[in-house]
Amino acid sequence: MKRREFITLVGVAAASWPFAAPAQQASMPVIGFLHSASLEPNAKRLAGFRKGLRDAGFVEGQNVAIEFRWASGQNARLPQLAADLVSKSVAVIATLSSTPATLAAKAATSTIPIFFLIAEDPVELGLVASLNRPGGNATGISSQNVELVAKRLSLLREVAPRADNIAALLNSSNPNAKPVSKMLQAAAATLGAQLKVLEASSDSEIEMAFASLKPGSVLLVGTDPSFFARRASLVALAARHAVPTMYDNRESPDVGGLMSYGQNTESSWEQAGRYVARILKGEKPADLPVAQPTKFEFVINLKTAKALGLDVPPSMQARADELVE
Repeated sequence: MKRREFITLVGVAAASWPFAAPAQQASMPVIGFLHSASLEPNAKRLAGFRKGLRDAGFVEGQNVAIEFRWASGQNARLPQLAADLVSKSVAVIATLSSTPATLAAKAATSTIPIFFLIAEDPVELGLVASLNRPGGNATGISSQNVELVAKRLSLLREVAPRADNIAALLNSSNPNAKPVSKMLQAAAATLGAQLKVLEASSDSEIEMAFASLKPGSVLLVGTDPSFFARRASLVALAARHAVPTMYDNRESPDVGGLMSYGQNTESSWEQAGRYVARILKGEKPADLPVAQPTKFEFVINLKTAKALGLDVPPSMQARADELVE
């Protein structure tokens, strides 16, 4: 090929590039991802979400884009971040493991589909009309935490049967703090136990909550994205105050927490990815029943139990999905 012909061909190709890219991008659906915490503590979970999308035929950067909005623990920013996603006319808003983000998205739009992953009852929160027929622009996955909370409290009492005081730590800045407190009290009542609810949102408030615990107390940490992000510091405080503590996520025993019981969140985020793909393919949230997590797990850190002077019964160890030693 002659030099002049080569230059002409390159020039024609180059001229087409700026026009081809926007045309391809314009046809690519965009998922708006809204969360009250930050990327770092949720990186592994996000990998599960991408896997779920990929299994359903959507690969980020190829035939779907994701616009991320992280509030970095500042729930007051969520309405603005939700409004920003709405202004960009995203195809769907995903709010996973962040009830504050779900409520902000729901307040921001009644037309753009919303997919949530929460621990609470979405009917009680006003997100859907019913679990089987959501009826609006939102649907998702809900673990219906009443049963889970009762199970966590039961396991906590089993591992520390002589504990005199049961306490629960909730994030006071989370809009679901009051309904969750009510749920916790009901679960404790079924066990014939008295429960003290401690509310905190900042590091200093959390430290004061731990300091207020009486000797012989056990603690249940509520489901909250900011608590998940602070899991290492919560575990350190529990060790410092020698408080047997139950968590909702299996990552906490990995960093020294006593035990956890709850959904496998990475699996649930993967499940969410598959559901969001169904919305991208044209299914309506109003017609997609609210699902439940498909995988739950019970994890015990035996090293921490020994440090706390707890004797974990063999029968309890046998029921655990994983023992950290």
